[in-house]
Amino acid sequence: MPTESGSCSAARQAKQKRKSHSLSIRRTNSSEQERTGLPRDMLEGQDSKLPSSVRSTLLELFGQIEREFENLYIENLELRREVETLNERLAAEGQAIDGAELSKGQLKTKASHSTSQLSQKLKTTYKASTSKIVSSFKTTTSRAVCQLVKEYIGHRDGIWDVSVARTQPVVLGTASADHTALLWSIETGRSLAKYTGHVGSVNSIKFHPSEQLALTASGDQTAHVWRYAVQLPAPQPAADSSQQLCGEDEVECSDKDEPDADADASSDCPTIRAPLTSLKSHQGVVIAADWLVGGKQAVTASWDRTANLYDVETSELVHSLTGHDQELTHCCTHPTQRLVVTSSRDTTFRLWDFRDPSIHSVNVFQGHTDTVTSAVFTVGDNVVSGSDDRTVKVWDLKNMRSPIATIRTDSAINRINVCVGQKIIALPHDNRQVRLFDMSGVRLARLPRSSRQVRAGAAYAGGWGRGPLSDVGSSQPAWLCSVLQEPLLKERS
Repeated sequence: MPTESGSCSAARQAKQKRKSHSLSIRRTNSSEQERTGLPRDMLEGQDSKLPSSVRSTLLELFGQIEREFENLYIENLELRREVETLNERLAAEGQAIDGAELSKGQLKTKASHSTSQLSQKLKTTYKASTSKIVSSFKTTTSRAVCQLVKEYIGHRDGIWDVSVARTQPVVLGTASADHTALLWSIETGRSLAKYTGHVGSVNSIKFHPSEQLALTASGDQTAHVWRYAVQLPAPQPAADSSQQLCGEDEVECSDKDEPDADADASSDCPTIRAPLTSLKSHQGVVIAADWLVGGKQAVTASWDRTANLYDVETSELVHSLTGHDQELTHCCTHPTQRLVVTSSRDTTFRLWDFRDPSIHSVNVFQGHTDTVTSAVFTVGDNVVSGSDDRTVKVWDLKNMRSPIATIRTDSAINRINVCVGQKIIALPHDNRQVRLFDMSGVRLARLPRSSRQVRAGAAYAGGWGRGPLSDVGSSQPAWLCSVLQEPLLKERS
């Protein structure tokens, strides 16, 4: 029987060992439970259905979490001690300002203000250093002030585009869904001429680089070239200097009531009823048109997914630019070179090169995730593109793999424009905001907006929008802010 006795002894020892191990696990779990406050039935071995390896892993993870919170608590205490030390130093050094003794209340107020600023700075720095998702926020060096200068009232429907003449006399042109285009005196706000040759919505207007000619694109599937001859009226007295100024962070400015329907400011101005040239080749809405450098050719963009290059004098189609998979949204020409950029709902924009008369090349820029609403040329070899994906990107034409700068916004971008001389980008949004940025993505200002439920767009010297005209500081250019009444918005046909 010695064998049986030895076997029983071994069995008893194994049982005692398992019992001791179980008690050890139970004590360990109980200790961890007291430290972490977790439910007892999830940690005790006798009630848990989890394997021991899983329980051990969970306990280890909970311990790591606790240690992280301990580290955060210690860092918080250190930050508080630093704040107190700086407060004491401030109290010791701030005995007198400009030779005058600080009262106890003034010193306390100054210390409290400095403490608040320091605490906020430390908090911001700490969040930025510990966050897994790091965002960079660029601060502006100066804040521009926007002042309402002039409003241009005369159209009976929403306005899609605005442009400024490049030759004397310098006039403002607007394209409207009411099937007309109007020319305005920038200084007085009076309408000078009306073009009524289209039978559909007028979607864009651009002026000839050297002659008194205008190019308009329309929902009637055509683009028209028409001549104007206007005389600027005498300027009116300066407006009241007590106008409200609008800062960057102000929500809205004072708003004027809608004009009466009978008060049509364009009813007494000369009317132009027929074009010099009609460009006809598209099978859909012509959404935009622009002059090629020199003014002898023009390019159009259409919802039929093509862009066309025409000889203006003969109205002949020179090139049909195909390749976009969906409707085009905009086209723009380079001011000094034979380059064209077209944007589309297919999330891309394309650069067409006509500098070689025998052949034209195309480059495709991909980087947006939604409709590219516009793409425009800037100084040098850069293009700025805006999209419904709430981003604006600056591209180098020599390297189209990735943008050199990206501006992220809180709303979809409408038709943007760039002040080439001062390198300022105007971004009109679907939320009625019109913001100004520099080429590096730093926000400069926000233009005043109406309190009406409208969409907004902006332009400078030949872009998209409608009055009012806003002056952005004393050293900044004037920008034109477009106001499109939503109940009047319709298809651009």
